[in-house]
Amino acid sequence: MEKSTLVIGASTNPDRYSYKAIRSLVVHHFKVYALGLREGKVHGVIISRPFPEIGIIHTVTMYVGKKNQPFYYDYILTLNPKRVIFNPGSENKEFEILLAEKGIEVLHACTLMMLAHGGY
Repeated sequence: MEKSTLVIGASTNPDRYSYKAIRSLVVHHFKVYALGLREGKVHGVIISRPFPEIGIIHTVTMYVGKKNQPFYYDYILTLNPKRVIFNPGSENKEFEILLAEKGIEVLHACTLMMLAHGGY
């Protein structure tokens, strides 16, 4: 399966890690979808507002803090990704348990580092 990726917490601000992740995913030729509070475009990827219908998602990478994640729970669970990456600062034990119960792999990792070192 192609590792299509949904970036949650996407931003058009080049200083944000979600922006850098989108750029790196595009450079590494992954199919990228992005979800943010404001619509926009980053390196050709359209940032949608919740909750667009999208195709099969392999990976969800989180750039949203724990307190704002419940808004996305049902949507992510419906997508049934193979894995969810909790980037530094987005860890959430409650959601991690829900994901694991559905057989979805949970990673505490940095998407940017994984891409940089070929471990994505």
